[in-house]
Amino acid sequence: MKKTIHQINERIRDGNARVVTAEEMPAIVAELGEEGALAEVDVVTTGTFGAMCSSGGFFNFGHADPPIRMERVWLNDVEAYAGLAAVDAYIGATQQSTTREDQYGGAHVIEDFIAGKSVELRAISRGTDCYPRRTITTDLLLENLNQAIMCNPRNGYQRYNAASNSTERVLHTYMGMLLPSFGNVTYSGAGLLNPISNDPGFRFIGSGVPCFLGGAEGMVIGEGTQASPAAGFGTLMVTGDMKKMNTEYIRAATMHGYGVTMYVGLGIPIPVLDVETVRSTAVKDEDIWVDIIDYGVPARDRPTIGKVNYAMLKAGHLEINGEEVRTSSLSSLRRARRVAEELKGWIESGKMAVCLPTRRIDPGRRAAPMRETVQGPRVLEIMDRRVITISENEPIRDAARKLLKGETNHLPVINGEGVLVGIVTTYDVSKAVVNPAKISHVKDIMRRKVVTTTADEPVDIAVRKLEKHNISALPVVDREYRVVGMLTAMDLGKLFGGRWLK
Repeated sequence: MKKTIHQINERIRDGNARVVTAEEMPAIVAELGEEGALAEVDVVTTGTFGAMCSSGGFFNFGHADPPIRMERVWLNDVEAYAGLAAVDAYIGATQQSTTREDQYGGAHVIEDFIAGKSVELRAISRGTDCYPRRTITTDLLLENLNQAIMCNPRNGYQRYNAASNSTERVLHTYMGMLLPSFGNVTYSGAGLLNPISNDPGFRFIGSGVPCFLGGAEGMVIGEGTQASPAAGFGTLMVTGDMKKMNTEYIRAATMHGYGVTMYVGLGIPIPVLDVETVRSTAVKDEDIWVDIIDYGVPARDRPTIGKVNYAMLKAGHLEINGEEVRTSSLSSLRRARRVAEELKGWIESGKMAVCLPTRRIDPGRRAAPMRETVQGPRVLEIMDRRVITISENEPIRDAARKLLKGETNHLPVINGEGVLVGIVTTYDVSKAVVNPAKISHVKDIMRRKVVTTTADEPVDIAVRKLEKHNISALPVVDREYRVVGMLTAMDLGKLFGGRWLK
C-alpha cells in the first residue's frame, strides 16, 4: 500500500486526516504493525526546542528623510551587518552588545522585537550625494519595520554529541557548564521528536517544505550550514516571518562564560506515504546513539568517552569509569512536545498542508574541516628550553639561591624519577623565608596542582590557560610528565608585542 501527497492533502482539507506526533508513532506501529500504521496515520509531526546559535534576522527599516545609506548599524547597542543595501541589516543571534557584552545580544534584540518592545536603532554613514544623511537614532517597534524575516543558517541539528569534562576545573561551553573530573554529562536535542531523526534520508524534509518556526508558519530553505548527514549530523536552513512569531518559541539566553544564544522552536510535518516512512517515523530514543565527547581536550577532534542513546541520557544519570554521573538537557522536551502538538493542531484544522521538497537535500554530504594555509604558533616555537628545576626534597634555601640568580621566577619541582610534582615561585619562597616555622623542604611549600602545557599545544590554548588561572608561567611537559621547557609571560610578550608585559 502507498499513499500520495494529493490524497493526504485532500484528507487534511476534508478534516479527516489522522495526524500523530513522533512521540505517539512508535506505540501505534507496535500495536498495528507497519501496514496497519500506514493505513491509519497520514502525517507525523515533529518538534524540537533548543539553543540554535546560528540564527538571526533580516530587517528593512524604510527610508528616512533626508535618506541615509547605513554603513554601520546598532540595535540596542548590538551591531548588525549593514553591507546589504541602504536600510537593510542582518543581526546574528550571538552578536554581543557593545555595552552589556554577553548579558545582551542579537537574540535579545529579536526577542524584544517579537515581544512588542521598543528597540533603539542607531546608524552612521559617510554620506553620499543621493544619501546625504550621516547619522540617525530612532526607536522602532516590530510593526514599524517593512520586513522582519528570520533566516537561520543552521537549525534543527539531527543529533548532538553529549559533553563531559576530564579536567580538574569547571568548563563553560556551548554545551553548558561541565563539572570537573567527568562530574556531569550535558546533551541537547529532543531525541525521537527531532525532525531529521524521523526523516534521516531527507525524503520529505528539503527546500520548500513548510515548517513550524518560532510559533509561525515557516519554510525550509534547504540544507543548513555545516551539514554532515552522512555522519548523522544533518542541519537545516529555515526562514519565517518574525511578525507572526511569539516569544513562547523564540527565547534569548546567555550561557555563562560562553555567550549569547537563541532558543528556537522548530517542527516539520512528515507525510506518511509508504512503509519506509512508517519505519523512519517509528524511531525511538533507544535507536538514536551519540558519542560522549571530552571537552577537556582543546582540539577540533576531541576524544570519545563512550556511546549512549537518548533513552539513557533522558534517564538523568549514566555511568562513566564506574561512577554514576548526572545528565542534564540543554533543550526543553516539554516545549518540543508543545511544538509537535501545536503543529498537529494546525494540520488537523487545515491551517497547513504537506508537500514534497522542490529540491532534495543530499543525505550523503559530509562536512569538511577548515583549510588552514597558515598554522598558528605552537608552544615549541617560543618556549624556553633552559629549564631550571628543583627536587621536592631539597631545602628551601636551595630554591631561594636558584631564584636569586634572577634567571627565573618559577621552579618546577620534580621527584626522584624526574616527574613534575609541583611548582614554587619567588613569592612562595619569600613567604617561607620570612615565616620559617617548621617547614624546611621544597615539598612543604610547593603547589601540587600545576597547570601545564605541551610542546605541540597551540599558543592560543596556552594563553587561555594563563588568563583562566591568572598565572604567568606554564611548565612544558612530555607524555611522561617530565619538564622539557617553560612558557612564560615574557615569552608571550615577545610574540604578541608586549601584550603580556602589562
